[in-house]
This record gives sequence, C-alpha cells and structure tokens, in this order.
Amino acid sequence: MNKVFLLLGANLGNPATQLAKALEKIESQVGKIEVCSSLYESEAWGVTDQPTFLNQVALVSTSLPPLDILDTIQTIENNLGRVRLSKWGARVIDIDILYFNHDCIQHERLVVPHPYLPDRRFVLVPLSEIAPSFTHPKLGLTTIDLLTQCEDSLDVHLYNPNDNDNAI
Repeated sequence: MNKVFLLLGANLGNPATQLAKALEKIESQVGKIEVCSSLYESEAWGVTDQPTFLNQVALVSTSLPPLDILDTIQTIENNLGRVRLSKWGARVIDIDILYFNHDCIQHERLVVPHPYLPDRRFVLVPLSEIAPSFTHPKLGLTTIDLLTQCEDSLDVHLYNPNDNDNAI
C-alpha cells in the first residue's frame, strides 16, 4: 500500500464543512484515512488580502499511483465547487499532495514532495501533529526540523469555532 500525505484547505463558504466533505470523498475514492490532524486556522499565504484558511493534513493508505491520486483529488475539488481563478487565491476547497511514500516525483503535472512544503507553517504545523518525525526525502529533515527552520511568520493556530485566540 502507498502512503500519501494530503493537505486540505478552504477559506470560502463553510470551510470546516467542506474539509469534512472532502475527507469523506477521499476515503471513498482515494483510500483509507489512517490519521488526520486537527483543524488549524491560518492567515493566507502568497495572496494575503483574503479570508483566513482552515487547513488539515491527512495520511491516506492507497493502492493508487500518484497521477491517479492527483486526478481523483482534482475531481473531488471540482465536485465540491472549486473554481481556479488565480494562483493562491480564495477557494472553497484545495487538496495538495505533500508526500507520496518517500518518493521524489518530477512530472509536468506533479512535483513531490510538494515544493513549498518547507516554507509554509500552515502545512508544517498540522503535519507535525501527525508525522513529527517523517523525513523529507530530498532535504533529509524531519517535519519538526523543517518547522523549527521555517521562516514563515504567518499565524497558524488550532481552530476553535468559539474562540480564535489559541495561538501556537
């Protein structure tokens, strides 16, 4: 079985509901969800003039090869209402492949490990919750090491729908 780490994110509509729906579809179409991180709220990265995001990382066991996973998660995004208007823009759902086993993939449609993974706290914080000692296959650093070295200063904290002051 292949192990794939997926990052889910949303900042339009009802992000918590959209992430839950995406996880259901991932479980039925990609493979068994082994573990999920908590939900984290984070400031937008790249294009900052937009609502905050909810993010979550899931580890999935799957028999699918990487490009089939990519096609499936893009279909899930489309079925949940994703419209690609601008890079790093607001969205109802986003699903990215972070890691596929310990493989390094350089394809015109897919680069794994995700090239921005070491630079984004909104990825590293939830990933460190479920895979703190997973080693980046190109950099040779664990998730915790990557988080410690990350220069991203954007706020990422546990999501609490009743209280947004749980900064990490």
